[in-house]
Amino acid sequence: MYAIVNIAGKQFKVTKDRFVYAPKLQGEAGASVEFDQVLLAEDNGTVSIGAPIIAGAKVSGKILDHVKGDKVIVFKKKRRKGYKKKNGHRQDFTKVLIENIVL
Repeated sequence: MYAIVNIAGKQFKVTKDRFVYAPKLQGEAGASVEFDQVLLAEDNGTVSIGAPIIAGAKVSGKILDHVKGDKVIVFKKKRRKGYKKKNGHRQDFTKVLIENIVL
């Protein structure tokens, strides 16, 4: 059983007892979260497709931690002008454990 869920504007394929690194969500570690924008769900070979979402379907999970992603180096340069700029960025994520999928 899996579902395609919209979490903070991004789509994730989720299954029970798996982790998802979603964009940073509000809430403390250990708090419960529910996602009600289920776009597609599969259960024992039966596929349900929403238009645009499946009514009554919910995915519940638990926030495990707030983490940062890998560092991305941003390097800008203009040739022959002596202009160089180096910058780094680390994106904030929330580690969510998917506990239940209700159709």
